[in-house]
Amino acid sequence: MSSQLIKITTSDEETFKVERSIVERSVLLKHLLSDLEYDETDEDAEPIPLPNVRASVFKKVLEWAEHHKNTNFPDDEDEDARKSAPIDEWDREFLKVVDQEMLYEIILAANYLNIRPLLDAGCKTVAEMIRGKSAEEIRRTFNIVNDFSPEEEAAIKRENEWAEDR
Repeated sequence: MSSQLIKITTSDEETFKVERSIVERSVLLKHLLSDLEYDETDEDAEPIPLPNVRASVFKKVLEWAEHHKNTNFPDDEDEDARKSAPIDEWDREFLKVVDQEMLYEIILAANYLNIRPLLDAGCKTVAEMIRGKSAEEIRRTFNIVNDFSPEEEAAIKRENEWAEDR
């Protein structure tokens, strides 16, 4: 039996044919296929549009989904297990090699497509980029311009002294 292929068109008008099992890693697309009673055997079936995802980002999401097509992730209901689970080593390497802009777009796509494990991995990756850094180091890492005057910054530090690790 041949694989069931779903046609998907990204925001930049690139069309992909993807195995149903891969597409269904996305809760959004899984429900959409079910609700629309999408018939992948119909050659004239309209592609499913993804107006919020560019082709280059979708390719990375598909690469992740292909790798994890047989992975069982903690249920969404078990939020503590999800939050405390370390980033899978493959995910860590996968997200480490992309530039920051692509990482953010993957996070946005994972959120839009409702792919919780990819969203969690992306957010944990960004959190690790921040962990243990000073405000100035974070600004350098994320190219954030400091628009506070020295007086404003000192006032903010005084107001938030209670939150500092001592």
